[in-house]
Amino acid sequence: MTTSDLPDGYRRATGSFEVTMNPHPPYDTTDGISLGRVTINKRFQGDLEATSVVEMLGAMTSVKGSAGYVAIERIVGTLESRSGSFVLQHSGTMTRGEAQLTVSVVPDTGTGELKGIAGKMTIDISNGKHTFTLDYILSGDP
Repeated sequence: MTTSDLPDGYRRATGSFEVTMNPHPPYDTTDGISLGRVTINKRFQGDLEATSVVEMLGAMTSVKGSAGYVAIERIVGTLESRSGSFVLQHSGTMTRGEAQLTVSVVPDTGTGELKGIAGKMTIDISNGKHTFTLDYILSGDP
């Protein structure tokens, strides 16, 4: 999708981010399935200058490349010169290596100059580098 493909009023923010993962011991390891929790700290650079904390719950299977996770992430910082915070909700699955991920702004979580934010984020990990694209709209935007 190019910026010309965005719905009316939407903006596109891009950049990169670094992660620090803090895994907790699995809380259930039954029948070849491991359930666990990871706390992740992120630092965003680019159109989004921010930090975040992610709480992720995941399920790993005995089948190589099959897993799932859900997560909630609070981002605090500046998005294209507007300061505030918002929350993202992640839902991801891997089916034998085939990934599917949805990351959406949780409605009514925007604060400060980001109040009324809505949208979706895509994440790409290539050669160990994390990049993001956030397509968003702010209520009150033209």
